[in-house]
Amino acid sequence: MTDSVFEFPLKEKVRNYLRIEQLLLQLKTGAKGENSALQMYFFDRLFTLLDLIERLDLRTDVLKDIEVHERNLVYWSQHPNIDNTALEQALQSILRLKERLKASKKFGNELKDDKFLNSIRQRFVIPGGACSFDLPNLHFWLAQPLQARQQSIRQWIDALKLIEESIAVSLSFLRERGHFTSHTAPQGFYQGAAEDKNEMIRVKCDVSAGYYPTLSGNKYRYAIRFMWFEPSDQQASSVESEVTFSLAAC
Repeated sequence: MTDSVFEFPLKEKVRNYLRIEQLLLQLKTGAKGENSALQMYFFDRLFTLLDLIERLDLRTDVLKDIEVHERNLVYWSQHPNIDNTALEQALQSILRLKERLKASKKFGNELKDDKFLNSIRQRFVIPGGACSFDLPNLHFWLAQPLQARQQSIRQWIDALKLIEESIAVSLSFLRERGHFTSHTAPQGFYQGAAEDKNEMIRVKCDVSAGYYPTLSGNKYRYAIRFMWFEPSDQQASSVESEVTFSLAAC
């Protein structure tokens, strides 16, 4: 059995958080590369991330989430049988993050003003637009010693630390709100009703069985349909037998 977790956002805000989380992970993968191909991947992911950040008012959404987390921690501190030391550490961490967010400008501003990044960014929109004849300055940079390139990459990643920490905290609190419980989908189909506080549905299932979940719906109701990854010639694309899976409404 090989269980895997699939996450489905019920709100646009959470959808953006998950996209940014994935892009940051891909960005760090590219940053670890020592050859030019992986470092080109780093730039591609960086510019995709900056395009997304610039279209959204993330700072406002994250600040609202952080303030909710702060209120929840204060509320929990009044309960008996609580680990006050751990709770106080979490609260202080949240308060420090809140102050940094209030003192910050729009996410990604530092990178937006970087002359080198600005000089190469637009060519990455064009398929194959980062060739040496398009961007000789980029290929000059790629020919520099590895230590110098890695230092520049670290500086660019450091400029994204605040958004990375903010998204990580928000998604961590969100995921911890839901606990996995076992469910059955007759004929591969399951319907559920979301509560007002639910912002994401997490589905855990056995991918070695050959199927995966899809979700449709909104913040009120949702439906999960399990689909075959490689249906046979005589088989429907959707699973028509009973499926046991785990679900967490967060």
